[in-house]
Amino acid sequence: MNEQKRCMIFLLAAVLAGVLPIGGCGSVTAYQWSPAESGTDTELESELSEPEEEPDIQTEVPLPEPETIWVYVCGAVQSPGVYELPAESRVFEALAAAGGTRKDAELRLLNQAAFLADGEQITVLTAEEVETAGGVPAAGAEEEEAGAFSGKVNLNTAGREELMTLSGIGEARAAAIIAYREAHGPFSSPEEIMNIEGIKEKAFSKIKEEIEV
Repeated sequence: MNEQKRCMIFLLAAVLAGVLPIGGCGSVTAYQWSPAESGTDTELESELSEPEEEPDIQTEVPLPEPETIWVYVCGAVQSPGVYELPAESRVFEALAAAGGTRKDAELRLLNQAAFLADGEQITVLTAEEVETAGGVPAAGAEEEEAGAFSGKVNLNTAGREELMTLSGIGEARAAAIIAYREAHGPFSSPEEIMNIEGIKEKAFSKIKEEIEV
């Protein structure tokens, strides 16, 4: 085999082996491509293998409405104290939680069907206390007719809904009026309503022509 054929065979073998001949048959420098030199495929595989970070989403959860209320029951009841009751409870349920009323309790001034508010105080007066404060209005028709003809709201007998018909008197202030008269007895004059927090001279001037005792 002559020199030219051997050179061709050597070149073919070099190509098949993955080397690059440089400088003729007598001088060969081998070069083999490595993926590490490029880094493209390796970096791509790394990016694909890394999990994407999930965005930090903070959702505000609304606080649930209170399902119970706390009321203070005192006066002529068997077990005065603070009681936890279901929301939307009524006065008679608070009295039952306190063990019921005593024999000397006077309930004619107490609206037992009224709804309770959280933090409300229920004071049950005795018959003697009511008499000392001026007595209970008679159940006759005379006073009812007088109230109907006057068109005014009686602070000593009006329920929560009737009190809320007054200018500037909402549910909270109506409850405060009822709580005040339960704690201190019947109002002696319309001006006494200014003893209640939130009802001062300016507020009284708006309702003084609408109320009576």
